Amino acid sequence: MGLKDKLHKLKLKYKGKKMAPAFNAIHTFLYLPNETTHSGSHVRGADDLKRTMNTVIMALLPCLIFGMFNAGYQHHLAAGEIEAVANGFFSAGFWTLDNLTVGLWKVLPLVVISYGVGLGVEFLFAVIKGHEVEEGYLVTGMLVPLIVPVDTPLWMLAIAVIFGVVIGKEVFGGTGMNILNPALTIRAFLFFAYPTWMSGDKVWVHGAVERANEIAGGAQLDAISGETVLGALAQGKDFSYSVSDMFLGFIPGSVGETSALLILLGGLFLIFTKIGSWRIMLSAALGALVMGLIFNGIANAGWISEGSKFYSLMSTEFWHHLIIGGFAFGVVFMATDPVTASQTNKGKWIYGFFIGFISILIRVFNPAYPEGVMLAILLMNVFAPTIDHYVVQGNIKKRMKRLKLKTA
Repeated sequence: MGLKDKLHKLKLKYKGKKMAPAFNAIHTFLYLPNETTHSGSHVRGADDLKRTMNTVIMALLPCLIFGMFNAGYQHHLAAGEIEAVANGFFSAGFWTLDNLTVGLWKVLPLVVISYGVGLGVEFLFAVIKGHEVEEGYLVTGMLVPLIVPVDTPLWMLAIAVIFGVVIGKEVFGGTGMNILNPALTIRAFLFFAYPTWMSGDKVWVHGAVERANEIAGGAQLDAISGETVLGALAQGKDFSYSVSDMFLGFIPGSVGETSALLILLGGLFLIFTKIGSWRIMLSAALGALVMGLIFNGIANAGWISEGSKFYSLMSTEFWHHLIIGGFAFGVVFMATDPVTASQTNKGKWIYGFFIGFISILIRVFNPAYPEGVMLAILLMNVFAPTIDHYVVQGNIKKRMKRLKLKTA
């Protein structure tokens, strides 16, 4: 008897019992369900929610793999053990076993905890409520380890995942009912509950916090810096990274957010598979560029002094905002979440534009938190239903006017 037959036998055995959702989830995860509709009209397609989630995970995998190598590379570079790579993706000094070992050691546990704890909560709620296990967490579980610092304590991540799944999704009714993106809810909880682990100039490179503590305690060690581009700009400093480094991803940052190139390729893949909305991605980029141009104009006009804490970010080239920080990652993989984003085409343009616009606004005017895309997306998640409501009402008024003109 094969595995499929054994699982099907268990499924029949526990049918109608409390544990049925757990066995059904394992069976449908591994194999295509053999149930079909028997009555009524239904929209039929070649894919389902599970396959949609798997497609998004495929788009995220290059960012995860690159993030593992970059975690090791940034650690060894900051410790002075290697030289900076010169040939980008073609540099043998980046794709080394030493870099991958550090990345695997630090990133894989984040992935395991994210999936283990999150799916555990999903299974628990499915058994208690008696409904099927939903596949929505398949993507959330991959997003979470990619948007946190590499040295995030595992117990801290576990608490945040429980909070995000329960408060961010289950209390609203589960997958498809939540009003906030679960992954960003988890990230927001981490930021506000444990701010010292989520911001600053040491949290983005493995080992930086420990070395900083040893230095503060009197140990004679060289300093290790893990400052991001946005962190340096927020403090009025210059950064030493080239545009190519920022675009390719050879900079400190969250695990999966550094490589704008791989994020762009992932976004194109989602657009090609018709899962991600190109309207939201494009309008968010336009919103960021408009806000960046406004700030560049203010800085160039001399309306703000060079010694001001806002000057560095205001004077940053407007298009640089697209390739530094987590802006690209947030726009491609989280702003396009079909559950929490606007549903109407016109609403998507408005929703995306304000995400980009507000992201750069927060970056400049909140030096304590220069990465504004998380808060911008969460804010627009709340307003997405309102945007769609007024778009629909506008369409209804237009049609009523046409009707009156025809009947007049």
